[in-house]
Amino acid sequence: MPREDEEGSRGASAGVAAPAAALPVTDTLYREVILEHYRAPHGRGEVAAPDAAAAGRNPLCGDEVSVTLREEAGRLEEVRHQGCGCAISVASASMMSEAVEGLGPAQAREIARRFKGMLLEGAEPTEEMGDLEVLEGVRSYPVRIKCALLPWNALLDALDVLDGKEGRGHG
Repeated sequence: MPREDEEGSRGASAGVAAPAAALPVTDTLYREVILEHYRAPHGRGEVAAPDAAAAGRNPLCGDEVSVTLREEAGRLEEVRHQGCGCAISVASASMMSEAVEGLGPAQAREIARRFKGMLLEGAEPTEEMGDLEVLEGVRSYPVRIKCALLPWNALLDALDVLDGKEGRGHG
C-alpha cells in the first residue's frame, strides 16, 4: 500500500512512495536522524567573538548558511552555523558542527574532505565520520548533494580565513 513519507514528499517513481515493507531500515534511520537534526539543530547560532566566519548560498534552492568559529589552543573551540534551508542542508550543518568542534583545523579539513568524497566520489564513510554516514543516501539524489555540501564549503572557507587566506570559494 503506497504511503507518503515523513517529510511529506513523494516517492521516486511516478509520485508513488514505496510500501513501508519495501523501505530498507537504513532509509528509515536516514530520515529519522536527518529530521532530528533539522528539528533541533546542534550548534545553531553565532560565535560571539569569532576568529573566522564565512557564508554560502545555494542559488538553485535558496539554502543559505553562515559558519562562525573560534579557535583556542589549536582547536576549534566553538563552531556555529545559522541560516535557512531544507532539511538536508540544516541537518548537514548540525552534524558538521558536532563532527568538527574540538578538532584542530587540519583534522576538520580532513573530515570535510572525506565527507565530500563520500558524496561526490562514492568513497566509503569512515568510523570517525559518525552520524555523517546517514547523509550518504543523499548521493542518490544529485540535486540534493549541493544542499548537504553547503555548510561544509562554508566551513572550509572559514578555515581558510582562520589560516590567513581569503576564503577560496569551496562551493
